[in-house]
Amino acid sequence: MDVTKPTPKMCITGQHDTHLTDIQNHRLHSNIIGDFLALQSAAQKAGFELTIASSFRDFDRQSIIWNNKFLGIRPVYNKQQKVVDLTKLNDVDKCIAIMLYSALPGASRHHLGTDLDVFDKAAVSDDYKLQLTPDEYLQGGPFAPLSNWLDTNLDKFGFYRPYQHDLGGVAPELWHISHIKQSQLLVNKLSEQVLFECIKNSELQGKQAILDNLPAIYTRFVTNVSPP
Repeated sequence: MDVTKPTPKMCITGQHDTHLTDIQNHRLHSNIIGDFLALQSAAQKAGFELTIASSFRDFDRQSIIWNNKFLGIRPVYNKQQKVVDLTKLNDVDKCIAIMLYSALPGASRHHLGTDLDVFDKAAVSDDYKLQLTPDEYLQGGPFAPLSNWLDTNLDKFGFYRPYQHDLGGVAPELWHISHIKQSQLLVNKLSEQVLFECIKNSELQGKQAILDNLPAIYTRFVTNVSPP
């Protein structure tokens, strides 16, 4: 994490964390804490134990995930949840395969502190291994009831699902929720140029392929989200 004086660009690209507050062993944007607790309380009254699985991830952490996938250390999955053979792909196609489920460092909504992955802890045993896969949230999955409840209640507390539908970029992620107002304020400050400079100064695997194809990547995987 950069220890220099933070700028807005550093916060939205995950290079600083001064906009965050610690809560329930996670970190969220300070301005969304009240709305999240209200959502969590309403979920509890409805019989769910709404729990944070993942929230803020900084640029360095997202880069580790990215590089490990690019190098084949961690598996990359397609929409059928089958492992992709990256050895058969060129660098840009590797990046596209990774971005189906893992955001490009610098452009991850998890950098903002406004986005988090949630599940119903009461629906599974303590030793359950959370996967954050579609089958867990669709009909028949342990978190389907919570997912259905979120469908009709998220917006009442100022949240929505940016990856609710398949728009040809990031795969649907029913576990991923975002604070509408605060995320939009921050997303509006992220531009293609800001992202270009962030990646240019990084040690990301496939960096040249990313920079050479950034306009198309930015349109398909960064701004291409469901509206609130």
